[in-house]
Amino acid sequence: MTPRTPEPIGAEADDLAAVVALRELADRLEDASVERAMRAGWSWTQVAEALRVTRQAVHKKHHRRLDAAGIELRRRNA
Repeated sequence: MTPRTPEPIGAEADDLAAVVALRELADRLEDASVERAMRAGWSWTQVAEALRVTRQAVHKKHHRRLDAAGIELRRRNA
């Protein structure tokens, strides 16, 4: 019989739960901020530079959601 691993409890578990909660909050804040910037006419490049990621990364992460929300998205050549 294999010994059971105790449930993670205590300060370490609380710290890790806080990390998860902060990541989820950061994701929601990023979604809202990107949407607001795109509605204001920002380009993918401008948003990417502000987030310190590539244009491709921000486009991949947010394009589908913004398109589904009916937000008019700027083309790269526009």
